[in-house]
Amino acid sequence: MDLASRYKGVVGLVFGHDNSSSTEDSYVERLLDRISNGVLAEDRRTAVSDLQSIVAESRAAQLAFGAMGFPVLIGVLKEEREDVEMVRGALETLVGALTPIDHVKGPTNEVQPALMNADLLSREPESISLILSLLSEEDFYVRYYTLQLLTALLTSSPNRLQEAILTIPRGITRLMDMLMDREVIRNEALLLLTYLTREAEEIQKIVVFEGAFEKIFSIIKEEGGSEGGVVVQDCLELLNNIVRHNVSNQILLRETIGFDPLISILKLRANTYSFTQQKTINLLSVLETITLLISGGADADPSKDSNRTTNKAVLVQKKVLDHLVMLGVESQWAPVSVRCAALRCIGNLIAGCSKNLEALASKVLGEEPQVEPALNSILRIILRTSSMQEFTAADYVFKCFCENNGDGQKMLASTLIPQPHSMTQSPLEEDVNMSFGSMLLRGLTLTENEGDLECCCRAASVLSHILKDNIQCKEKVVQIEIEAPTPSLGAPEPLLHRMVKYLALASSMTSKDGKSNTGHVFVQPIILKLLVTWLANCPSAVHSFLDSRHHLTCLLELVSNPSATVCTKGLAAILLGECVLYNKSSENGRDAFTVVDTISQKIGLTAYLINFDEMQKSSVFASIKSSQPQRPLTRSNAASMADIEDVDENDMSDKKSRDHPILSVIFDAHFVNFIKGLEENIRDSIVEVYSHPKSQVAMVPAELGQKNGENDKEYIERLKLFVEKQCFEIQGLLGRNATLAEELAKTGGGGSGSSQAEQRAGGISERVQADSLRRDLHESSHRLEFLKAEKAKTESDLSMYRNLVGKLESDLKSLSDAYNSLEQANFNLEAEVKALRSGGAAPVPDLKVVKAEAREEAQKESEAELNDLLVCLGQEQSKVERLSSRLEELGEDVDKLLEGVGDDAGLPEDEDEEEEE
Repeated sequence: MDLASRYKGVVGLVFGHDNSSSTEDSYVERLLDRISNGVLAEDRRTAVSDLQSIVAESRAAQLAFGAMGFPVLIGVLKEEREDVEMVRGALETLVGALTPIDHVKGPTNEVQPALMNADLLSREPESISLILSLLSEEDFYVRYYTLQLLTALLTSSPNRLQEAILTIPRGITRLMDMLMDREVIRNEALLLLTYLTREAEEIQKIVVFEGAFEKIFSIIKEEGGSEGGVVVQDCLELLNNIVRHNVSNQILLRETIGFDPLISILKLRANTYSFTQQKTINLLSVLETITLLISGGADADPSKDSNRTTNKAVLVQKKVLDHLVMLGVESQWAPVSVRCAALRCIGNLIAGCSKNLEALASKVLGEEPQVEPALNSILRIILRTSSMQEFTAADYVFKCFCENNGDGQKMLASTLIPQPHSMTQSPLEEDVNMSFGSMLLRGLTLTENEGDLECCCRAASVLSHILKDNIQCKEKVVQIEIEAPTPSLGAPEPLLHRMVKYLALASSMTSKDGKSNTGHVFVQPIILKLLVTWLANCPSAVHSFLDSRHHLTCLLELVSNPSATVCTKGLAAILLGECVLYNKSSENGRDAFTVVDTISQKIGLTAYLINFDEMQKSSVFASIKSSQPQRPLTRSNAASMADIEDVDENDMSDKKSRDHPILSVIFDAHFVNFIKGLEENIRDSIVEVYSHPKSQVAMVPAELGQKNGENDKEYIERLKLFVEKQCFEIQGLLGRNATLAEELAKTGGGGSGSSQAEQRAGGISERVQADSLRRDLHESSHRLEFLKAEKAKTESDLSMYRNLVGKLESDLKSLSDAYNSLEQANFNLEAEVKALRSGGAAPVPDLKVVKAEAREEAQKESEAELNDLLVCLGQEQSKVERLSSRLEELGEDVDKLLEGVGDDAGLPEDEDEEEEE
């Protein structure tokens, strides 16, 4: 045979030809020769028996048999079917050749002969067909060894054997017929089918078509249900393989057999308090089946959602919730693994289903008069359990209850009523009579010792679910105040402030003697998760948080604390960013600019933003991104999964990360994606704060008004000094903002690829430059408006002075006209005197004396008026000079403005005429 010769070459290449194996080679060769060429049947049977013994004990014999023996024994199975003893011996020898010998330990890289033999045999489809045909033999041991041989082949080469069996007519049918055989045969066939149906959809469909559901539940009932042995476990594993990610098989189960046989396995019978390891595994297997039915099928299947909804409705209709609550909540004597699996089933069952949510919310436990809502009992598990796995499982129930369930969140939040301090200090056993909210607040505000701090952190996780994406609940809880231990020593304290206080307290506990307390390293991240959830999109919570400057200092210390975990520092940085992003306050010291400026001064913008990228790379967040569905429960891992108390404790031995492994469960994928979105918004918000003025202040403050007793020149000088000072301060702030914005642009997106980071930095830089130019334009336009207003005021004053000058000119002209009129009267008098003299009728007074007196009187009057006019002109001339100086400073042409003012040539001419007379 070609395969045999090729196998010899492989063996020689890997192991060589040494003297240690030559004896086994020759001995195996002689036995094979006796089997193929022997004359006496008894001698041949003896040779088969000897061959079986040496192959089962010696690796060298397994190698030698693989090189020479397969053609001989396959020939026996094919040609000597009537010799039952020979066929038995051949099958048993083949099983031995494919079974690894564990007690012989060789080098780790050494090829296993059993695996090579299985590979060689599975390459021949005719050999597989021949072996399957032996299942129809009447001899019990022939069928038994045939099943063992197929199982050995399947464990070594599953894919190849699955393909071979699918090509053989009625191959699966023959195996299914074995389930109705004697007990030993049935158990072997059941084990073989569990291997065959793993991730083989075609085989799963054929098995279901052959009546797998009926046969499985029949065997389970016969074996005693959950009290049965490993056979029940194998049946349930086969059932899980059939329904896992397979919508059609789930529908067939629901519409044919129904879910009643499955749910009946969960019923705890008379021996309720006894949980053996096998019973625990059986119950875990049933709970896994229910979980698979709740999931609905494969993600790619379009009918998954409708099938999931139907399965949930039918399961609740069949009262599965009662059995799950019994196992997960009421049966505290059940193993932790069973309680956790039952609680997770409850969470999956109610998630996204309003009727199931109502069923859980209205469910009460216990008997009258000691009845209690199921949610209260689950909360008590969270606050009291010593198992971290049970805490996370019960917390998962509240997560599913509050997810997209605003009415349920409001219902739970409405019970949050603070109790008197004396009641909160009562023994834990008395919380049976408390409402849900009172019990939760009690857990949040117990005394400040180390044990109670862990209880506070667990209660904080539940509160974060109640507040998630519900503004009304956040606003209500912000107003809750906790009574001080001694009312006379202090006023009631807001619940939000108490959480920050416990956050700082946890920081001091996790850094005693400079060492991290690994037992409570999860307390700070969970409290931070509550605060991050609380402040998200809730300005009133941000305002309450910033009421105390110590809160901001606490976060800054956490972010810069070298002993804090990466997760803690990252969440503290996110919380600081929320104080910027959702800050609507305009008060000095509480606004977003103050928070950003404090971050920049205390820890630096680069050091602050690095925490985002480090948190995304941490083990907690990386494990969420790469998380896989829970591995199926099989024989190989059943024992370890049934005893989960030690699982996470062993994980703590990982020295690469100081983050507690429980955080990978608390920080689900939704929260991680929420944090990632917050990071982007926080970066943009900080750029926005640094790219715009701190606040919209008045452009003309009170200091720009003219003071009493201040002349125009002093006023203008003071304005110039004020503007120069403001420009200097603005330039300094612009330079600082530009530097910080560039720093932020370079830091942003550090966790992405280099090209993406450069693109992001370039985009932010362009936006910073545009904002800077926009701000400069805004300031220039305001300054131009201010100058325009000053110019308009100056022009108004100039117009007023022009009118005054015109009035004075008019008065001067009137005076000149009066003087001319007086001169005319004087002239008339002189003419009259001359006429009288020429007549000589009466004594005529001395004309010269009269003329002199009249001239003197007129001159006095005119001098008095001229003096008044000159005083007015002098005052106005002083104002004109000041205005001219001011207009020159503002860039106006004074000569051009005064052109044509005061031009009147008549007055000097009149004066000349007077002098001539």
